[in-house]
Amino acid sequence: MRKDVEKIRELRAATLDAARPEAVAKRRKTGHWTAREQIDAMLDPGSFAEYGALTRPIRDDMEGAADGLITGTGQVDGQSCAIMAYDYTVYAGTQSLINHKKHDRIFEVAEQLQLPMVCWLEGGGARPHDLNAGSGLGLDLTTFMAFARLSGQAPLVGIVTGRCFAGNANLAGMCDVLIATPKANIGMAGPPLVAAALGETFTPEQIGPTDVHEPNGVIDLLAADEGEAIALAKKYLAYFRAPSESWQAPDQDALREIIPDNPRRAYNVRKVIEGIADVDSVLELRPKFGRAIVTSLARIEGRAVGVIANQPMFLAGAIDSPASDKASRFIQLCDAYDIPMLFLCDTPGLMVGPEIEKTALVRHSGRLLINLAAATVPFMTVILRKAYGLG
Repeated sequence: MRKDVEKIRELRAATLDAARPEAVAKRRKTGHWTAREQIDAMLDPGSFAEYGALTRPIRDDMEGAADGLITGTGQVDGQSCAIMAYDYTVYAGTQSLINHKKHDRIFEVAEQLQLPMVCWLEGGGARPHDLNAGSGLGLDLTTFMAFARLSGQAPLVGIVTGRCFAGNANLAGMCDVLIATPKANIGMAGPPLVAAALGETFTPEQIGPTDVHEPNGVIDLLAADEGEAIALAKKYLAYFRAPSESWQAPDQDALREIIPDNPRRAYNVRKVIEGIADVDSVLELRPKFGRAIVTSLARIEGRAVGVIANQPMFLAGAIDSPASDKASRFIQLCDAYDIPMLFLCDTPGLMVGPEIEKTALVRHSGRLLINLAAATVPFMTVILRKAYGLG
């Protein structure tokens, strides 16, 4: 083997987990997977083609495998996909001048090839002692705009399994769907910047925990652990592939018993969705946010469909501001990726009263109607019981 080829192989091997036992041990101590383990679990075996594996921090006095960001392409259940994973063992997964360039390159590839993108976003935002090195404070970087341009072109999946602050959190907020585990903390800034800005001291665990972000709608899917997070990401991406040839319809007779004879009695509309959709095909998004509406991806006879259903179990199905926001965002998702929509209607209309006006329902409900009017995908409505007002 040529010496230069051998040297390249040695350099590449030095970036792998096997060559970094201390870094791996730190992840084990906190109960986390390494970035490369996450990628390996997500992708089909042997399909990962890494981009920029030999990059390092721009400063000569700093070392860091792949400069703390692993990018590349691979296959997820046979579907081509772009991958980006911050490595928390390298400067706490922070964003540097060089790894911003890596972002930009993989975003460019994803845009050109229309590839779905899966991003692990654990990290602390900008690496200030690196980012301004020789580049006018990094003002030539286009990372966030480039990522924003991907929205609506190919599915963007964000996964957060630990601390995700500042710029990392901004990227998380731009994803179509955000999956988190109970150990996740997501915030616009970590403790040092919060202390500098507010003069108050907080631990990382106090900033943006999942019990805040699940009910406020930041998190779309809460997974029990990192393995389930990856399983949910795979299930989500499957809705954007060709129709499934293997499907099973549920017992349709069960639908007759779900809606009570008494119109004043509530029922759980999730049972209706499960009764219509193919068996084990339903994936509900943001279940604890905007609870007056249920939004789910599902399949009917193997074909992907977005289901938007009023939930009589909450506010009798009346639409409040969170529900408007939830439905509006889901309509945009379905329309962007050509997923037809099914509306299951049982609502007294928009919520009313002095208290609801404090939540800006006038604007939230208006945006819902605008997004629905702008949608170009087929949709149909089934009135389950009542359809009053603008519901």
